[in-house]
Amino acid sequence: MPNDSLSRSGNRNRSTPKEKPKGKKKKITGKRIGWTLFITAALAIFCALAGYLFVMVNGEKIYQANKDKITVNETSKVYDRNGVLMGELSVQKSDPVTSKEIPDLLKKAFVATEDKRFYEHQGVDIWSIGRAAVKDVIARSAVEGGSTLTQQLAKNLFLSRDKTFFRKATEVSIAMALERNLNKDQIITLYLNRIWFGRSYSGIKAASEGYFGVSDLNKLKLWQIATLAAIPKGPSKYNPISNPENSKARRAVVLQLMFEQGIIGKQEMEEAKAVNYDYKQPEKVQKYQNFMEYVMEEAEQALPGVSGNDLIIGGYKIHTTMDAQAQNALDQAMADDDMFEKSPDDQQVQASMVIINNQTGGIAAMSPGRDYKKGTFNRATQSRRQPGSAFKPIAAYAPALESGKFTMDTPLSNERQSFNGYSPKNLHGYSSTISMLDAITNSENIPPVWLLNQIGVEKGVQFAESLGIPMDKNDHSLAIALGGLSKGTNTLEMAQAYSAFANKGQFQKAYSIKQINNSEDQVVYTHEEQSKPVMSEKTAYEMTLMMQNVVNSGTGRKARIDWPVAGKTGTTQSGIRGNSGNRDIWFVGYTPEYTGAVWMGYDKPDSKHMLRNYSGQSAAFFGRVMGDALKGHPVTQFSQPKGYEPPVEKKPAEPVQTAAPSGLKGSYNQDTQIVSLSWTAAAGDNVQYRVYRKGASDAGYTPIMEAMNGTSAEDTSPVAGNAYDYYVVAYGADGKESAPSNTIHIEVPADTAPVDPQQGTDPSQDGTLPENGGTTDGQNGTDQGNTTPGGVNNDTGSGQVPVTPGDTGGNGAGGVWNNNGNGNGNNANQGNGQSTIPDTGSPDQNTMVNPESTDTSTGAPLDGGLENNSNGRSNSNRGHRN
Repeated sequence: MPNDSLSRSGNRNRSTPKEKPKGKKKKITGKRIGWTLFITAALAIFCALAGYLFVMVNGEKIYQANKDKITVNETSKVYDRNGVLMGELSVQKSDPVTSKEIPDLLKKAFVATEDKRFYEHQGVDIWSIGRAAVKDVIARSAVEGGSTLTQQLAKNLFLSRDKTFFRKATEVSIAMALERNLNKDQIITLYLNRIWFGRSYSGIKAASEGYFGVSDLNKLKLWQIATLAAIPKGPSKYNPISNPENSKARRAVVLQLMFEQGIIGKQEMEEAKAVNYDYKQPEKVQKYQNFMEYVMEEAEQALPGVSGNDLIIGGYKIHTTMDAQAQNALDQAMADDDMFEKSPDDQQVQASMVIINNQTGGIAAMSPGRDYKKGTFNRATQSRRQPGSAFKPIAAYAPALESGKFTMDTPLSNERQSFNGYSPKNLHGYSSTISMLDAITNSENIPPVWLLNQIGVEKGVQFAESLGIPMDKNDHSLAIALGGLSKGTNTLEMAQAYSAFANKGQFQKAYSIKQINNSEDQVVYTHEEQSKPVMSEKTAYEMTLMMQNVVNSGTGRKARIDWPVAGKTGTTQSGIRGNSGNRDIWFVGYTPEYTGAVWMGYDKPDSKHMLRNYSGQSAAFFGRVMGDALKGHPVTQFSQPKGYEPPVEKKPAEPVQTAAPSGLKGSYNQDTQIVSLSWTAAAGDNVQYRVYRKGASDAGYTPIMEAMNGTSAEDTSPVAGNAYDYYVVAYGADGKESAPSNTIHIEVPADTAPVDPQQGTDPSQDGTLPENGGTTDGQNGTDQGNTTPGGVNNDTGSGQVPVTPGDTGGNGAGGVWNNNGNGNGNNANQGNGQSTIPDTGSPDQNTMVNPESTDTSTGAPLDGGLENNSNGRSNSNRGHRN
């Protein structure tokens, strides 16, 4: 028993021990959460305090190091295509002004515009930063900045120009240091002495002197103050010299802000808004200044985070596409007064030219005008003018070839005809058909319009757009075949477009900067060449062949140099009744290396400021510049596409001295206001004629009609009350003129009922405008517009026929340019809108309706029919020449 008892006891002692319980999860209590939040908050506060102390100490340190002097990198440098230094981006500084020298209104204008909470914050405006952040998030892009005036000033105290988080933090730290060490008035005074105002002006006094010629800031007017305050937002975009319209619009914003903040009254605001900027600065510019200014604009786009001031003093090295030889050739030609027609007064004939490298698209040379040092705007990029016949290859001939339905030898219609009311006219007569080669060589008008009608207007519009020409919604009409664009174009766009012909059908957008290196010589921008095919190589080559013929034996002969040249002339007439002058003359051409576009005309054309010469002068300018630009280069030829079969060349006949025409007779018809001429043909084959005319007040004879195949002509632009002498010469394929015919004298009687330019009406009955067929009946609007096939310039109801730019039509239909109503004239505007022909050509008024579209080496007027438009605006032609 005891043993049993012991045994049971032992068994109990040897039983399996119990398992230890698993560890329990700690409960998340409020106490634990509290400690966690406390520690996190403490760490955040510690980091914030540390960051704040760092910002404070760092900012104070930098401020103390720079308070007595401002250090910047060396001035940025610009190099040409070969790496040769062109010049430096200079800064024009003036002596700093004191607070007392700055009017209180000027300070308030900048505060109202740039930092309206300037007097409330301590260097950093948290509210503005928050507002800007919200707007950026909503817009998903940086649409608003949060920098204060003090921060903007801080940026100007740095050596470093890098755009990083650390720079922004340092900027904030310096802004806070500035606020601790200076009062608000000292800060804004320092700011105004340091800020960049575009065109290399640093400081408020330099800007005032440069833009207005005012050195005493207290003499600045309200509109001038607002203009200056508008510039820092975008110094290149909003300065009044480079962009007068943008400047005026931005000035209005500044004035509105000043009014809303109670600084000025409403009447003051409205008067200051209305002022137009017209100051002419006597500026001395450095060599290549115009090209470098264009480079500056492109650099700001290439480096969006870098301001213009940063570009100037940031130590950048900007490598451009400029060819020094080409640019020098262009500058020398622009400085040669003999290359331009003499003006009757101080408003000189202006010009612009752009030369583009065909292979790369790089701009080799650019000139925005004569006497650019006077601060004129860039006509090569900002002025939009009508291209006339220079647009025919773009809108009609090239897209027709590209369609595959036409070739250089396809017979094109050349009969007198209308296209749904649009009735262009030929200068050189009519025929049943004509080849494309002959049509473009002689610059006929019917064939390109007929072609565009065959392939469809949209094809022409799309082709022009593919070549970089912006087309307006009002440009969808047959008028574009003859250069009838509602807003026009410029020499940069035309050179860019024609370069595709020279570049085997490949289009490249023009550019001026190849590469930019920063102050540490690191590449921060490289241009990426992107070309796209816009036409076949065959089309491009055949266009080149035809336009070589234009230069060799057509209207562009004066562009000939000892080099292969292809191109096209363009002239637009005055559009003013009784004025036989030209508003614009063009030549756009190319060699295998370069494409160049030349425009000549007046900035503000009017009845006294029209060109007497024709596009031969612009062609001669092209020849002078391009010949010098290529001097010393090996002569190259246009390359022929592989497998291309050239047309069989006709052997030229031995040149024979062309006999002189004889028996010239003439008469003036007072009803039609036309001088009719006829003569006896000169002996020989393929003889053409040129008509010369001299008015009583003219210094000499001027050619007014070119490439005449027949033995009669009509001068449709004599001025009433004047007298003219005429003679005719003949010439063959070699272009050499014969001896002149006999000379005749024609008296043109004065009008009995002169046109009143203020009313824009023509009280006379059955008068004709020089550029249109049909009759004009402005008396009581009795003509229905269908009396003649031309059927133009006719009014119904109480219509009035405007005959000068700026006049508007009445309520009739079928007006020459500007009529409204519901008339049924062939060329009537069918809408209820009223359209005008503005006095175009100024920097801020570039819309030209009813443009003339062709061009010829003659200067003779030629009509073009008008184009209907449902909005009352007509894209018709003032008259055509080659």
